[in-house]
Amino acid sequence: MEPQAHKYLLEIENYIPGKSKVGDKKVIKLSSNENALGASPKALIAYIEHAKDVFRYADGSSTLLREKIAQKNNINANQIVCGAGSDEIIALLTSSFASVGDEIIYSEHGFLMYPISAQRVGAKAIKVKEKNLKTDVDAIINAVNKKTKIIFIANPNNPTGSYLNKDEINKLVSNIPSNVLIVLDHAYQEFVTINDFYDGIKIVNNHKNVVLTRTFSKIYGLASLRIGWSYSSQNIADILNKARGPFNVSGPAQFSALASLDDDDFYEASKNHNTKWLKILNEELKLINKIKIYPSIANFILIDFLSNENCENVNKKLLENSIIFREMKGYGLPSCLRATIGTAEENEIVIENLKKICHGL
Repeated sequence: MEPQAHKYLLEIENYIPGKSKVGDKKVIKLSSNENALGASPKALIAYIEHAKDVFRYADGSSTLLREKIAQKNNINANQIVCGAGSDEIIALLTSSFASVGDEIIYSEHGFLMYPISAQRVGAKAIKVKEKNLKTDVDAIINAVNKKTKIIFIANPNNPTGSYLNKDEINKLVSNIPSNVLIVLDHAYQEFVTINDFYDGIKIVNNHKNVVLTRTFSKIYGLASLRIGWSYSSQNIADILNKARGPFNVSGPAQFSALASLDDDDFYEASKNHNTKWLKILNEELKLINKIKIYPSIANFILIDFLSNENCENVNKKLLENSIIFREMKGYGLPSCLRATIGTAEENEIVIENLKKICHGL
């Protein structure tokens, strides 16, 4: 007889990343919300220079990186915890604060790693209905009960691109019991240019049950290195440091992230590129009949083809033309595809192809 895993682990539907290949063809990969401009040249140099030291263990506390993050954000380095992507931080929070019989709450079309992380520890994931593909604050508040341990809010939200503004977030955190953890996942914060967003650092400083998570995978372009961080109360940071592995962030990841924080030119170029092309794609795609574009403040756009059949047909033709979008069936949006903002050339090709394909629907 073989060893038996926990029953709740067997019930998990594995996370399926966006496609990256179509046979052996060269593709335009817009399925994973990666940085269109790649990574900072300074980060790449730091990565290469660290190669001579890969035989040594990395700093188990990510000390230099935490100090640099703290300096840039005017916060206490001891309240920062680094992880193998913000995915690991999410998993550590769930395993530290929830267990069998507990509940975690997330919005209807929220990041799929939230329910998966809950299931890993035997907790129940409560999916709360959204309004017009946007997190419903009142519904979240009403869903809280004695079993609720964690609320996950991605802001901006992936894959919808919608967001909660300052007033909505303040309403949420003010109406949730202080013994319930609220995780604000700001993976796409750096792309935000709107005026009514809020300062996540201040929210954490004013509410000890709030945790802010950030990542180097998106605007910094270090997705493959797996590095993210959290900012929280000292108590929560101490707990996460007990729960994480002693060398959970590799040396190459730490030094590349450090260098990327010193490359303001690359950061600004990435943000400006995204702002420019998000606007252009919105304007161009809105002119196409038989599709709907949802407003986004991140580095991707959610496109609704208004029927599952149309969506499948468009996706098939895009793949035939070596263009990879992200299928949204797993998010309960079977008539939609999510498209990352690509390079200027890639975006032009996407616009041309969508106009041509949708004309034939």
